[in-house]
Amino acid sequence: MASANVDYRMLTRRSTLLGAIALTILAALSPAAAQEGHPLKGSWLGRWESNEAHGADILLVLDWDGANITGMINPGTDNIPITKASLDPDGWVVTIEADAKDRSGATVHYVIEGRIENLELPNRSVVGTWKSQRGGGAFEIGRQ
Repeated sequence: MASANVDYRMLTRRSTLLGAIALTILAALSPAAAQEGHPLKGSWLGRWESNEAHGADILLVLDWDGANITGMINPGTDNIPITKASLDPDGWVVTIEADAKDRSGATVHYVIEGRIENLELPNRSVVGTWKSQRGGGAFEIGRQ
């Protein structure tokens, strides 16, 4: 009967040790699981000031396919497909180009340039400027 107690204690200690090891491994892997991939991927909401053709409010949905940044500005009834986008990790400079149609059907070519701020945070932002052949202004979006 005494040997059964020893076996039970050894089994309990072994289970406790294995549980502690498993929790340590899970805790170590948690930051890796929380990584989000490409810093521009996701939905972004903000403003492009003084944009008379498309209004001041802006929504961007951006994706990363492993090679290219793709996406849409103001998805829905005012779709503006992104034609070109880049991210320079030296300074985290973002450039986005898109061709839209105004109310009369004329093409408006947009170039947005900004810099990612608070890169380490999930709710990072891009702050910069936008311009087109009709003007330009301040640009700021925050990740949702």
